[in-house]
Amino acid sequence: NWYFMFISTFVIATAGAFVTEKIVEPRLGTYSNDEASIDLGEQSMDKPTDQEMKALKAAGLTFLLVIGVLAITIIPDVDLPGFGILLNPDTGEVSGSPFLKGIVVFIFISFALTGFVYGRVAGTMKNDRDVIDAMAKSIGSLGLYITLVFFAAQFVAFFKWTNLGTVLAVKGAALLQFLGLDGPEVFILFIIMCAMINLSLGSASAQWAVTAPIFVPMLMLIGFAPEVIQAAYRIGDSVSNVITPMMSYFGLILAIAARYQKNLGMGTLIAMMLPYSMIFFVIWTLLFYIWVFLLGMPVGPGAETYYTP
Repeated sequence: NWYFMFISTFVIATAGAFVTEKIVEPRLGTYSNDEASIDLGEQSMDKPTDQEMKALKAAGLTFLLVIGVLAITIIPDVDLPGFGILLNPDTGEVSGSPFLKGIVVFIFISFALTGFVYGRVAGTMKNDRDVIDAMAKSIGSLGLYITLVFFAAQFVAFFKWTNLGTVLAVKGAALLQFLGLDGPEVFILFIIMCAMINLSLGSASAQWAVTAPIFVPMLMLIGFAPEVIQAAYRIGDSVSNVITPMMSYFGLILAIAARYQKNLGMGTLIAMMLPYSMIFFVIWTLLFYIWVFLLGMPVGPGAETYYTP
């Protein structure tokens, strides 16, 4: 679905900006710092000073230097010291190499060095104690998120134990089969059904594992290629992500939003995100029909629209 998803990024980004500017932001009203659960004084977006701009440039150069060093370690077929030393010693490829096995460490080192250089040049980090205090402060801000995720995880685990998500997926498939639609209009119901299932079965891979064995053969029998079916599935799976508590990042979004609105609850957040879900559904579905059935464009490299059983 590379072609279709590439175009979708620009369309959805534009639609999201429109919803934010014209619908969601006006509904929020005038904001006051008294509504926040933390002191927002340290989070003000002031214009960077000359010293901070100098620190940003130094941090950027440090980051590029680290990336350059790491790139050297995975460049093959160069007879110079250090080149390719982190490649797989057996195959000479990146796959299964020490580089991939240590990628988390490399990411940490890259951003830790970049952050330290910025703090050193900007004057906010003068010694190792300042580094430790900055890290402790960042970790301390995760307290609310960890608490929310703990209880959210219990809810998701209990819901998974009931198997209601799987039951809803199977029943939805049975309903779609019962309706007996065999034209392009079947994808409207298919997208709606995937969006509804996503409300109770948050994992995209788990949802695809449940729905694909049912819907892919069914829709192929009426003449649609698997690539088109998966593109429609990704629309349905995506448009309801922002309004389902089953989404992995819902707790993180709620925790961050609660910093600025101390009385914010799950219902308020879902109501705030609902316009995005509705507009994305309409626009993305229209784009799907225009791209696939009106223009006859492939959804990806070598992908067909129709399938002959």
